[in-house]
Amino acid sequence: MPHRSETESRKLLGRLREALAADNAGQERLDEVVALIADSMQTEVCSIYLFRDAETLELCATQGLQAEAVHQTRMRLGEGLVGLTARTRTVVNTADAPAAKGFRYMPETGEERYSSFCGIPIQRLGDVLGVLVVQSKSAREFTPDEVYALEIVAMVIAEMTELGAFVGEGAALSARHQQAVLFRGSVAQEGASEGQVFLHEPRVVVTNPISDDPDTELARLRTAVETLRRSVDSMLTGARSVDADQIQVLEAYRMFANSSSWIKRMEEDVQNGLSAEAAVEKEQSLSRARLGKAADPYLRERLSDLDDLSNRLLRILTGQGAAARADMPENPILVARNIGPGELLEYGKKLKGIVLEDGSVGSHATIVARAWAIPLVINAKGITREALNGDTILVDGDQGIAHLRPDDTVHAAFRDKISMQARALERYASIRDLPATAKCGTTVSLQMNAGLMADLPSLAGSGAEGVGLFRTELQFLIRNQMPRRGELSALYSRVLKAAQGKRVAFRTLDIGSDKVLPYMKPNDEPNPAMGWRAIRVGLDKPGVLRMQLQALLRAANGGPLTVMFPFITQINEFRAAKAEMDKAMDRETVLGHPLPSSLEVGAMLETPSLAYAPDAFFEEVDFVSIGGNDLKQFFFAADRENERVRKRYDTLDTSFLSFIAHVIKRCEKAGTPLSFCGEDAGRPVEALCFAALGLRTLSMRPASVGPVKHLLRRVDLREVKDVMDNAIANGDQSVRRAVSDWLVYQV
Repeated sequence: MPHRSETESRKLLGRLREALAADNAGQERLDEVVALIADSMQTEVCSIYLFRDAETLELCATQGLQAEAVHQTRMRLGEGLVGLTARTRTVVNTADAPAAKGFRYMPETGEERYSSFCGIPIQRLGDVLGVLVVQSKSAREFTPDEVYALEIVAMVIAEMTELGAFVGEGAALSARHQQAVLFRGSVAQEGASEGQVFLHEPRVVVTNPISDDPDTELARLRTAVETLRRSVDSMLTGARSVDADQIQVLEAYRMFANSSSWIKRMEEDVQNGLSAEAAVEKEQSLSRARLGKAADPYLRERLSDLDDLSNRLLRILTGQGAAARADMPENPILVARNIGPGELLEYGKKLKGIVLEDGSVGSHATIVARAWAIPLVINAKGITREALNGDTILVDGDQGIAHLRPDDTVHAAFRDKISMQARALERYASIRDLPATAKCGTTVSLQMNAGLMADLPSLAGSGAEGVGLFRTELQFLIRNQMPRRGELSALYSRVLKAAQGKRVAFRTLDIGSDKVLPYMKPNDEPNPAMGWRAIRVGLDKPGVLRMQLQALLRAANGGPLTVMFPFITQINEFRAAKAEMDKAMDRETVLGHPLPSSLEVGAMLETPSLAYAPDAFFEEVDFVSIGGNDLKQFFFAADRENERVRKRYDTLDTSFLSFIAHVIKRCEKAGTPLSFCGEDAGRPVEALCFAALGLRTLSMRPASVGPVKHLLRRVDLREVKDVMDNAIANGDQSVRRAVSDWLVYQV
């Protein structure tokens, strides 16, 4: 870095620190900042544009443009060269701005006199807060040294904006983290709750972005980097006993921690006037910007590694950011970018709600939240950047909405909603021990889905008659290595004892697609939902399947056992899986272990192909369970992880119901018990229609048993079937409206 750049950068930062330390109002500070930058860069114009909302930039301060344009000139994200800088998160540097692609003339600013333009994104950890612009009459591109100096300044402006340096009397913008904000995400688990934010990864705040002692800051940075390296080495040493692929990932992690170019860039930033923390955060912001543009999955993973290392380094430097369970508020709402099932289980059922920036409806973290009946909103973009620990937050899982720091009106309406739900739960509790018998005399068996020992207490409290689906893969997903047969047998035994004689249908290991074991090498498949997963993995790696089947047989300890194989698509797959069970039975006989008093072996119907299997399949299988979540996505060719398409298709679509009716007829002909398992089984209107079609067993999350039973006991299923038939005869695409309209006059 040339001597001039270092000197000018440090000198400018020193002047900025003095200006920001002065007891001025927010607008005065911003005005002084642009004046200082224009003077230091020897340009006629310096302007700062900040986001008014998520899509609109506003001119908040300027030196050189018309003063009347301040707080009046606005542009959309991507509009003009300023909007282009914000949208692309990259520097726009041109000697002839009017001729540049995307230029937009703003007559009220008087900028037509200026030829050169350099726009620098003001960003913090991937969050673009605005744009810093310098302009001059002479036609020239700003040099790399000048651009670098402006990036340093933009980073400081971002930090000071975060700290609220530009608010107060005559404020240029509203204080961050104080306004009410509505986040619209996606529904992952219904329900409503209110509480206080508890951040899974607490925000690290850099309070001293500018330093006047580079030597001291360099020493702090190097000491922190050495501490980071030792911690990564320790992680690697502790992982020597696990899968080689995991060690390879950690080796890549260590490579980044020892990257000389990464360290050198941060050291240069410190030498040019930033504190050690600010230098780390500047590099982190740049890596997050690159992460957002990377299409290559491998590159995204590596940039994510760098982002995580930066977080660790910031925590070492500041002593901030350690998530302490003891500091959880009384009614914690967990807020995170994403979270794995193991991490979520560590928090326990004390959580009142969860809001994730990412996540998916099929993830196992979602499954855990559903099992606990905790409202969950996913894809709430930006919430981790806005929320602070302790903030009031309302989670509306029914609408996929989170209200952060809500006003009194929203809060009052939300509490009314929670009160109504509480009264409904009281009604459901009164019928807990009654059968789900409709007015026509038809009884439907309502069972619950589970996957954790913690779920089993819900069996008695929910009124479920048994466990229609026990997901065994959760025990594999929350570990760092393959569980032992003895461990699984002990767990399955505890599950059966907790069920107190009620039927438990254990689904064998269902991995693949979105469920990748941390100790198995992931497969790079273009369409994992239709790839190597579930029973396909079990049959290709029979050792794991046999171990699990032996664990289940031993857990039964001479009592009844029910097992079902996932993702069966044809009869030969079921026969091969059943043969593995026969081998396991023979092995247990040889070892002298007791065999189950009764054994049911079933299959999950999750693809349309199995509905058209030979009659022999329906005669050989002990029972069939429709896996509604997967079946619906394959029936409609709509990825259930894709928000653009998954909501387009209705479960009560007449074609889908006709398909379910076809499966019911085939099972009735063979005398094979049939159940429906999945999210839709727990939705009262859908459950009602399934029962009217002829399904007599439905399996759902525990919290849904009460609402479904309440509705079934109030209607005549024959009348529901008539309503559905009339809708189909009328050519309706879905029976939903017809059934919903009919219900208005019945319940």
